[in-house]
Amino acid sequence: MTPQILTGAQVFDGTRLLTRQAVVVTDGKITAITPEAFAPKGTRIALHGGILAPGFLDLQVNGGGGLMVDGSTDLAALRHICATHIRLGSSGILPTLITDTPDATAQVIAAGIAAARENTPGFLGLHLEGPHLDPRRKGAHDPGLIRPMNDADLSRLCDAATALPALLLTVAPESVTPEQIASLSCAGAIISLGHSDCTYVTAKTAIQAGARCATHLFNAMSQLGNREPGLVGAVLDSDLHAGLIADGIHVSATTMRIALAAKPKGLFLVSDCMSFAGSDLTEITLNNRRILRQNGRLTLADGTLAGADLTLPQAIKTLIEQVGTPPEQALAMATSAPAKVIGAADSHGHLRPGMAANLVHLTADWQVAEVWHAGKQVNL
Repeated sequence: MTPQILTGAQVFDGTRLLTRQAVVVTDGKITAITPEAFAPKGTRIALHGGILAPGFLDLQVNGGGGLMVDGSTDLAALRHICATHIRLGSSGILPTLITDTPDATAQVIAAGIAAARENTPGFLGLHLEGPHLDPRRKGAHDPGLIRPMNDADLSRLCDAATALPALLLTVAPESVTPEQIASLSCAGAIISLGHSDCTYVTAKTAIQAGARCATHLFNAMSQLGNREPGLVGAVLDSDLHAGLIADGIHVSATTMRIALAAKPKGLFLVSDCMSFAGSDLTEITLNNRRILRQNGRLTLADGTLAGADLTLPQAIKTLIEQVGTPPEQALAMATSAPAKVIGAADSHGHLRPGMAANLVHLTADWQVAEVWHAGKQVNL
């Protein structure tokens, strides 16, 4: 096939911003990153400024395009949600089920396995956020559905971890045992600590058992105190990866700046978006409770934050313009950093010869201008 030669933008390769480089795409794959003056013959595509980056990876996506991940989710729903987020700049996502019933969990796992078998574009695996949480830090989760992990749960989740390309599990150490964490980790699950009021020592015990991540740092967790460091302290004082909702609402710019200074590597961006993403919806119902979309916020009727009205390009913009994060670091937090979390750095989050040409072109003000998935331009 005739190569496509993408020129005219800075190129972010997953770690560095490169200037006057061309990205060469042939048959859906990146075949070279080379100085524009030495690019091979082919169909030239002029991008007129901005940044060309790897497609973003979002590891916490509760829905999109008008659909939530819930007990009714099937393969068609996962296709729709993934396709919605590809158009928003995220070439790969972990559809995320928040606290629900065992039947709903089984339904979503079955749909995820079907999506993995057919290689649904944009599907990287699943994130199950609950129900094994601490009701004291429930956030917008239904407290009536939060419960400790039992043997049937453990068996179901271990089986899912072996059948899915990635399975991220958000648990509170209070609701699981170190032995359960170890078993799930051995099965291939990525254990993320969140929605927890645990002490620093309890968090460290969970980390020693195999926990590798934390869910939406600072939100719905025990905070850093002068005598009790809490889960926040354990995250900042360990090698844990941690997701961050950078909308300027869930976490202040000052707090994000402090976290990045304390932990310059290991943080990654998540949208924590709901079905509102990629739609004009202003209200939905979740577990018989209204979620309202107003002034950039998603809340329950009582004002409790319920996910975020956010995309990863918007999160990058927040980090750069409000927090003062260098562009390379902010972009890495949406590409190479989450790829490392799920063990997919060889196939996602970077621009390298041989990798699928999943690309996003950002304008100078961090808007999505163009998207390519497997080398094909996506209709936005």
